[in-house]
Amino acid sequence: MISLSELARLHDEHRSELTHPVATVDLPHGVRIGDEQVTVMGTVNLSKDSTYRESIAPTTASAIRLGRVQIAQGAAIVDLGAESSATHAARVSPQAQQDALIPVVEALAAEAVVSVETYHPSVVEACLAAGARVLNMTGRDHEEEMLTLAAEYDAAVVLCYGEAANVRETSEIPLTDDPVQALLEHFGPRLERARELGVERVVIDPGMGFQYRNLTDPHVRVRHQANVLLNSFRLRPLAVPVCTVLPHSLDVFEAEFRKAEGFFAVLASLAGVQLLRVHEVAHIRAVLHALAVLNQR
Repeated sequence: MISLSELARLHDEHRSELTHPVATVDLPHGVRIGDEQVTVMGTVNLSKDSTYRESIAPTTASAIRLGRVQIAQGAAIVDLGAESSATHAARVSPQAQQDALIPVVEALAAEAVVSVETYHPSVVEACLAAGARVLNMTGRDHEEEMLTLAAEYDAAVVLCYGEAANVRETSEIPLTDDPVQALLEHFGPRLERARELGVERVVIDPGMGFQYRNLTDPHVRVRHQANVLLNSFRLRPLAVPVCTVLPHSLDVFEAEFRKAEGFFAVLASLAGVQLLRVHEVAHIRAVLHALAVLNQR
């Protein structure tokens, strides 16, 4: 339940986590991911199977155009993906992903920080060589190889929650009233290993945008997502920023689903999430601006 009394209880019971220091992740173009302000990551999907239709760019030219629109709207980072994580989506070979991604990376890297979402090491290397400076890593298979590549190119890494080889392999997620302990236990060893391999800038993502076998009921799913969002500040003992995808539950918001990200951006902001991966960049920037104005004294 989201209520003033529940928010007060959450704050009072976990007050110590609120003040735990979190490292700032510095990126090119003056982008900083940390507690100073919420950073917005726009999303451009080069796969026609992606579920958020407004983020789909079917050609190189349209992907570059959409990326530039999102930058103009206030996205500090543009996240590119060439294969949808939806269970029904077609698999896209590493070579086909490279063919789709590299021209867009090359075009946008001079204008903003470019992130690439993939689980193939060859795609990682090609896109980092083309100018991407964030790896949005959506699989555990070849993890050490991909982390090593990130270190070689001095790229930041978004570590996404998941135990499966890749995001396309459906798995289960711990469904408990308190989701935090499982997330702490999951990310702790991975963060330690990333640092051992030379990755200095890491952001963690609780994986709320992925599909899980035990989270198919849309109302249960969105309640779980909201619960994770509100508890995000309790991940601060890991000392790294948190990235989250903002839910856009069609079953809850119906025809107004494009407003959903703005609603959940408020919850994420209250919980101190530092990086928001969004599709509705202009709307989210307006919501964050309103929150900033309301917080002025």
